[in-house]
Amino acid sequence: MFSSGTTGEPKGIVVAQSTRAMYGFGMARDFRITDKSVILHSGSLVFNGCMLSFMPTFCVGGTYILLDKFEPKQVLEILEAESVSHTVCVPTQIVSLLAHESFKPERLTSLEALISVGSPLLSKTRRQVISMLPKRLHELYGLTEGICTVLDKEDAEKKVKSVGRATAGNEIKIVDDIGVEVSPMEVGEIAGKGIYLSMGYHGREDLTLATMRGGWLLTGDLGYLDEDGFLYLVDRKKDMLIVGGVNVFPKDIEEVVSLHESISEVAVFGVPDEKWGEIPIAMVVLTAGKDSLDPGELKPWINARVGAKYQRIHGVWVMGAAEVPRNIAGKVLKRQLRDDYPKSMARQSNSNRSNPVKSRL
Repeated sequence: MFSSGTTGEPKGIVVAQSTRAMYGFGMARDFRITDKSVILHSGSLVFNGCMLSFMPTFCVGGTYILLDKFEPKQVLEILEAESVSHTVCVPTQIVSLLAHESFKPERLTSLEALISVGSPLLSKTRRQVISMLPKRLHELYGLTEGICTVLDKEDAEKKVKSVGRATAGNEIKIVDDIGVEVSPMEVGEIAGKGIYLSMGYHGREDLTLATMRGGWLLTGDLGYLDEDGFLYLVDRKKDMLIVGGVNVFPKDIEEVVSLHESISEVAVFGVPDEKWGEIPIAMVVLTAGKDSLDPGELKPWINARVGAKYQRIHGVWVMGAAEVPRNIAGKVLKRQLRDDYPKSMARQSNSNRSNPVKSRL
């Protein structure tokens, strides 16, 4: 099974067949999937997300509906018509469903579990789901390499910003830069081990040795555990920016940007800067029905609301939803945004010089 490749090239991850079986029965337990359940999966089965829907359904004998792509209107129609009990979505898909004109909570009375995977839900979206579809939201944090936590729908309202606890047969701890476990509420790298752990990376013994130490997988993600053992994500280590010598987490800025009524999706990434080392840039997608947004107005709106001066963004990049680079699982490829941003700004600069009156930047 290949990783999603959001921060680097996809890597081949070797997983035993017995581990796949454990995925099936374990996820069926965690999401309450039974032989009476009807599961809807929209999109590809080539990434590890299928182990959260297909394998549990297969193991317990439920009904599985597979769509060849995600289209909000069709998904909403099938959820209602087929009395679907469970569906797995990435956050951008959840946003699309909630914003669609045909979304009505009363049409989804059969839905028992809306399972969010792939990346953390922003707080704004979490609150919307909890409000519109109470006692339905599950959230999973995990890696193809084989660790996971699950936020159960019974805990979603109490632990709003958490991604849950390690599931049965799995362990999570937080370690510092030299691998020593830290105290609760202290930020460090997330490490895990358990029944889902892979055998390593295909043809990459060097990478296997670097990330799997003493039976623990180092995830490359930053987070902390609370006193109850619930995990909270801070950001990916590779996504963290160093602005003027200060650590800046894009997720903190993304939470702020998402509050703007005209924004449906945001991804903050860093680009090199001679003075500051790196500077934050916000890529945004407009909500349906919003035809335009002046980046010159959005930038000060964001910077007036972030918590510190070093979190202030230095540019806004407005993209159409179809333009955003994503992997096959639907996750935004920030590494490609970083690569493409300078070229996009150069093209825009040339266009502005040719049409100075029309320029809005």
